[in-house]
Formats: sequence, structure tokens, C-alpha cells
Amino acid sequence: MPGGDQELGSYYVGVDVGTGSVRAALVDQRGTLLAFADQPINQWEPQFNHHEQSSEDIWAACCIVTKKVVQGIDLNQIRGLGFDATCSLVVLDKQFRPLPVNHEGDSHRNIIMWLDHRAVSQVHRINETKHSVLQYVGGVMSVEMQAPKLLWLKENLRETCWDKAGHFFDLPDFLSWKATGVTARSLCSLVCKWTYSAEKGWDDSFWKMVGLEDLVADNYSKIGNQVLPPGTSLGNGLTPEAAKDLGLPAGIAVAASLIDAHAGGLGVIGADVRGHGLACEGQPVTSRLAIICGTSSCHMGISKNPIFVPGVWGPYFSAMVPGFWLNEGGQSVTGKLIDHMVQGHAAFPELQAKATARCQSIYAYLNSHLDLIKKAQPVGFLTVDLHVWPDFHGNRSPLADLTLKGMVTGLKLSQDLDDLAILYLATVQAIAFGTRLIIEAMESAGHSISTLFLCGGLGKNPLFVQMHADITGGNGKNEQSWESCVS
Repeated sequence: MPGGDQELGSYYVGVDVGTGSVRAALVDQRGTLLAFADQPINQWEPQFNHHEQSSEDIWAACCIVTKKVVQGIDLNQIRGLGFDATCSLVVLDKQFRPLPVNHEGDSHRNIIMWLDHRAVSQVHRINETKHSVLQYVGGVMSVEMQAPKLLWLKENLRETCWDKAGHFFDLPDFLSWKATGVTARSLCSLVCKWTYSAEKGWDDSFWKMVGLEDLVADNYSKIGNQVLPPGTSLGNGLTPEAAKDLGLPAGIAVAASLIDAHAGGLGVIGADVRGHGLACEGQPVTSRLAIICGTSSCHMGISKNPIFVPGVWGPYFSAMVPGFWLNEGGQSVTGKLIDHMVQGHAAFPELQAKATARCQSIYAYLNSHLDLIKKAQPVGFLTVDLHVWPDFHGNRSPLADLTLKGMVTGLKLSQDLDDLAILYLATVQAIAFGTRLIIEAMESAGHSISTLFLCGGLGKNPLFVQMHADITGGNGKNEQSWESCVS
């Protein structure tokens, strides 16, 4: 722990729930990171395209990491706690007990994950309505949003889940409820994933049109009729029960939550770039595109006025940055795709062994191996004959087509470590090219983007960052010099 006057200051705890793990950080009043911990969380895939988690398992992981990061400090100096999480759907009964979201009746598995694609039929029917709320999700609702998942539960698990349900939470809102006992929802979650309007509220006609009129009947109490801006202090703060679970003092302030990508977007959109010699210094925040690179990639851009971009979610008012409209492009399961391509290759065991021998991650080893096998040309030209179309889990933006599939062209019979490294490179390049298509769609609609800010797990991979810088350079028009910043 740093000494000096920082020990007399204030501390804040942030808990970030990703797809595969929970992370906690302790920061001081200056935002300096003082401690960090992470803990894996369980996932279940009972059948193809069904992805489930447990709210009890996730809360337990939150407690483990929070207790770790506050060890050795004066707990009375902790001033606040905040949560962000994936936009997964948590289902509880009227007594706030978990309900099963699966045919097996396992109530421990009470979360439909964000990447779950079981509700394909339901989202098609929702999109066929052409309801006006769809213009605020790029014209086409994604199967990864909450309305189709709710409709799937009603149509497939009526007796075991739907009829017993008392509360449907976005995972970030579940965590803030668990901490405070307050059922208020975050504006971030409801606007981005539930069709709520920051200006008009819920649209009764939409829910009635898609067959979910029972949510309207009780004034939306099951999905949220008290909506607060992100960061708002909830209720009386941390409850005694939650405080005991987390190892924190009761009563400390708990903030209304954010979706995980939006928390990352808020951080990098608002980054202080002064004094680093970057061309973006002095430019408006509306010229920045935040790319949150994890299991999926989310492309976050803000504007003073609403901009409607076909195939790109939004515009969402005040969902991330207060007073600004947000557009959110995305590529589903990008990090997962890279793992899938690398781990499924015949040379993967050899890669594991060599990376372990060097005490490197497999991706650090692959990056160094690419440098070894490159010719006189830059690394990027190793894939001149090999190309990947990365939509293995459908296309989120800008095509907004969940039926699309992935493709690899230019394969050979050889399956050595060189081939694996080049396939990995081609996959990263394909993801970067997808980012370029999203940028082009946003700029065509009226955004003016000059700088990419990358954060998240993939943002730590220098090859991933370099390919994004190379492939988005000039947007293909030679009109701008792009720069990528890593957070």
C-alpha cells in the first residue's frame, strides 16, 4: 500500500463481472489502482446456443474478490462501491429466489447469458412487427437483448419459470439490488437492452404487440418501474447482510450500475490525454470511438444529437455519458472466436508446450512466432492467401444478421505451428476489418471519428492493437491519420 497522505484519504471499490470471471479493484480518491483480484465464474451450455450462469455463484465470486482487495486497509475509509456486469438476464421468483431458465429445472442456473441465442424465432417475430422502438436499436433487435429472451421463457418455460417469476433483472441491476435491497434499475441497462426510453419511458404498445402484455399489467414492476441514472446512490447504501458477505462496512454508498462495456466506454471516452503527445489532445470527446475488447467487442461512440445508424445499436440518450447520445456497434464473441480458432488447431498442444516452456501466454508466444516467420514484408502480409470471415456467432454490426456463419478460405493440408500462427493472425485481422466496417457505417450516418481507444483483455495484445491501427487507417479514404490508444 502506498504511504503518505493517501492512507488518510478515501477508497472506492469497483466490481466488474465479465463473461468468464469477476474482477474487483480498489482505487483511491485520485483513481490510482491500489489492489486487484479476480475469480472465475461458472458457465453451462446444456445445448447448442444455450448459455447459462448462476446468480448465486456470481455473487459469491463478487464477495471473494472484494474481500481480497480491501485486505490491510481501514474499512472506514471506503466511501463507495460500484458494479458493472454483462447484460445477462437474471430470473427470480416473487421472494427473490432463483428460478430455472432451462428445461432441466435446475434453479441454480437462473441466468440466460448475453451471448445466448436460443430466442431466434422470438427475435424474428419481434423484428417483423417493425415497431417504432426498433429504430433505437439500429432498426433490428438483437437476439442478445432481453425482450426475445423474455418471450422465449414465456413460450417454453411457462409453468416452471414464467408464471412464478417476480423479478427479471439485468445482471448489473441484480448486483446493485443484492447489495442494497433496492430494485431500482439503471438507465444504462434499460435503455440499451430493454427498449426503455430515457425521455418517454416504457412503450406499452411494444410489449403488447410482441406478446408480453403481462409485463405492462403490473406497471412494469417485474422489469423496472423506478429508473435511475448510472452512479446514483441507491437507498441507504450497503445492507448489513451484503456488508457481511462482502467484508465491507454497512451503509457505504452503492452506485446504480453500468453494463460492463459501457463502464469501459465511459472510462476511455473520458480519458485525460493531456501531456502524452497524442493528436487527439484538444479534440472533442465525440471524435473518440471506444472499443471494449473482451469475449465480444463493443464500439462506443457518442454525439450531442441523435444519430441513427442502420445495424448499429442506439441512439441511446444518457445511457453512458450524461447528456450525450450513444451509438454502440459490436462484434459478438471476438475473444471467444480467437480462442476457438487457436485451441481447435492440430498444433495447439505443441503451442501450449512451447509457451509453457518459455513461461509465456500462448498469445505472447504466437506474436513472437509471427515475428520469426515473417519475410522481408510486415507481419500482416503473412495472410496474403488466407482469409477469415469472423461471423461464427452471427453479425451484430453493421449487417445485424444473426444467421450469418463464419468462413476460412485459403487452407492447406499442412497443420504445423506456422499454420496455426498465421490462422491466428488472419482471425485478428478479420476482427479488425469488422471494426472498420462499423466505423464506416457510423461515419456515413454522421459521426466524425478520429481516434480509437481500446481497452479490455484483447486491448493488452499488441498484435490486436496493431492490426486495428493498420486496417482502420484512413478509413480507406486517405483522408485522416488514425491513432489507436490503449487503456
